[in-house]
Amino acid sequence: MSALGKLDPKETEMIMEYFKTQVLLLQEKALLQASVREEKKLLVENAKLKKDICDLKTLLTEKQQKKKAKAAAAKLTASDTTTLGSSADPSDPSCDPKPAPYRERDGRRRRGGERKGRKEGHNSDSALEEEARVDVSRLDLRVGRIVGIRYHPLAGALYVQEVDLGEPAPRTVVSALRHIPKEQLQGHLVVLLCNVRPCRVKGVVSTAMVLSGSAPSDGSDVSDDEIQVELLEPPSNAVPGDRITFQDYPGEPDRVLSSRERLWERILPDLQTDSRGVATYRGAGFEVRGKGLCRVSTLINSSIK
Repeated sequence: MSALGKLDPKETEMIMEYFKTQVLLLQEKALLQASVREEKKLLVENAKLKKDICDLKTLLTEKQQKKKAKAAAAKLTASDTTTLGSSADPSDPSCDPKPAPYRERDGRRRRGGERKGRKEGHNSDSALEEEARVDVSRLDLRVGRIVGIRYHPLAGALYVQEVDLGEPAPRTVVSALRHIPKEQLQGHLVVLLCNVRPCRVKGVVSTAMVLSGSAPSDGSDVSDDEIQVELLEPPSNAVPGDRITFQDYPGEPDRVLSSRERLWERILPDLQTDSRGVATYRGAGFEVRGKGLCRVSTLINSSIK
């Protein structure tokens, strides 16, 4: 302040105005950062609420099915009692169409059948509900780093890669990425589908799939040799093991994809890059939460495979 007192009054006023402006800018920046944090918090809470609503709907459906099954069983029992009473005089033992041991055995068989029917009905309803949820949240998509790569010994068009996924040991992945030089793949971050069933590809067991963008070089139908392929790249600050999530699809992935459902084949047509090269599923971006979006370098509005 003593130094300011020695300056010209106009210069002092200008310096003070400058400091006031800087203080106001810092306050606005703090408010903006607080607003962004609050928005992210609300998005997370919204996703949790959506999941809770789905779980409650499932629980309500199961309870309604159990209630209907009980009502049907009670109606069947009442109907059997009425039929028996109208066809025989209960005071005359000779009118009983079956001896007591047979009646008891039939009752046990009928009750066992009802329990089995209810169990089978519940299982089939659960299976139908799970099958009805065909969306990208059932895919286990994670970030991996290629730590080793070699040519497939029996297939010239294939690579065999060792990929670090943050697990105790790297996974072996067979991929058709021979369009891309080995030097560009070594040490590269990639996006992998991790809950596919392990399969043997010409003698080498592959335990995941590397995702990439692809498009014909001139936009027409061409052979595989003329297709442009670019790796789907996670954010640069992502690390092996990071999960790929989707804001509008908060479900948990399957442990292993069922080959019977062909879920991957059903979801694949809805996977594509947008006009910015961002990988999307029905408009929702491939996101590493808190780190950014996954994208390709140049292939816009192209398919993902």
